[in-house]
Amino acid sequence: MDYVEKITSMAIEYAPQVIGAIIALLLGFWIIGLITSRLDKVLDRSKVDQNVRPFLKSLVNVGLKVMLLLAVASMFGIETTSFVAIFGALAFAIGMALQGSLGHFASGVLLLIFKPYKVGDLVEIGGGKVGAVKEIQIFNTVLETLDNKRIIVPNGLVTNDVITNISGQGTIGVELTFGIGYPDDIDKAKEIILAVGKKCEWILDAPAQGVVVSELADSSVNLATRPFVKSEHYWPTYFYMQENVKKEFDKAGVGIPFPQMDVHLFNQKN
Repeated sequence: MDYVEKITSMAIEYAPQVIGAIIALLLGFWIIGLITSRLDKVLDRSKVDQNVRPFLKSLVNVGLKVMLLLAVASMFGIETTSFVAIFGALAFAIGMALQGSLGHFASGVLLLIFKPYKVGDLVEIGGGKVGAVKEIQIFNTVLETLDNKRIIVPNGLVTNDVITNISGQGTIGVELTFGIGYPDDIDKAKEIILAVGKKCEWILDAPAQGVVVSELADSSVNLATRPFVKSEHYWPTYFYMQENVKKEFDKAGVGIPFPQMDVHLFNQKN
């Protein structure tokens, strides 16, 4: 009975604190959610760079939750100073175990400060990963590929490798190569490529499109062209030129050769 009485008395003694702590946690998390949501609207109205917004929201959210936990701990009579010391030691131990993640965090801060790319840019990062930047997070950069794949690249890999911002200048040259047969008329093929480019609504007038002989290959004469377009029109222009140059070559009788080999047989008499 003594144990029952002790348990009952402890329950009666600590029940208000436990209930108060639960209410404080629920109310605190609800308020933090409101603050985070409100912060997002304030950042939007203030026209803060959309690359920085996820970082600021995450930082405020985590900071407020840590403060809430400290406040709830103090409700149970726990000394917050000692709790902070313990939390600091724990954070240090976790930090040592997660050095790679902290490196990604530091890299994320560098990306937000120096801005080698922004949301919406077409980039090549992380050792050859190509896609449009969907979001720059604290630890990762999220890419969206042309075929709607989602690639998550750790920020540490981004800053430790070459960063190619394909569309960051606003305009981009579309690299195209068309092969024709050796017997075909080079000047005629050039005219066809330029004419198709004139009909493409996305190709800019300046710099003007040109066509040059880039290579005398084994089975073809390769003609290279680089029409300039706005960054968002890169892929539509690429596909348009590929399809319509082929159609116009067919109409004009210009051949697009495929690899082939001539075999000569000699009859040797003994």
